[in-house]
Amino acid sequence: EVQKQAARCMDCGIPYCHGPTGCPVHNQIPDWNDLVYNNNWEAAIQNLHSTNNFPEFTGRVCPAPCQEACTLNLEDAPVAIKTVEQAIADKAYELGFIRPQPATVHTGKKVAVIGSGPAGMAAAQQLGRAGHEVHVYERETKPGGLLRYGIPDFKMEKNFIDRRVEQMKGEGVTFHCGVNVGV
Repeated sequence: EVQKQAARCMDCGIPYCHGPTGCPVHNQIPDWNDLVYNNNWEAAIQNLHSTNNFPEFTGRVCPAPCQEACTLNLEDAPVAIKTVEQAIADKAYELGFIRPQPATVHTGKKVAVIGSGPAGMAAAQQLGRAGHEVHVYERETKPGGLLRYGIPDFKMEKNFIDRRVEQMKGEGVTFHCGVNVGV
């Protein structure tokens, strides 16, 4: 079913699904739809990760302006882009394509990231992969920020956050929970 949805993507000359009228993170939607259609899940997650650190989150909580902007929406139902994005992330975990990528060179520099919401986690992941020693400080008892404490379980189950946190720990990111910085 996911591959059928991906196949519906028309690879428009001007893909309105991303850019100012569609995806706010500029996901290369026609590209990864084509990769999914051709059963190339590893390339699909690589493409998706080139613009989005956490597609398993955005695929579940984003209001999907890309689908509203889909050209097919003019005369038919749009491509279920959000569903395809979720499937890419889930399949990538299932097939082992999302795994820790620890830095091969270390800078010797330490970075503190305050807050473990999506922005803090993305910064921590990128800084860690760049070779810095990263410590994330979170006020609550578990990492995730608003992903964990502001989004209800029916919208996104918390095991997706836990799975990503474990992957980041495998890259050397250290999480300190229950720490209220600046108080």
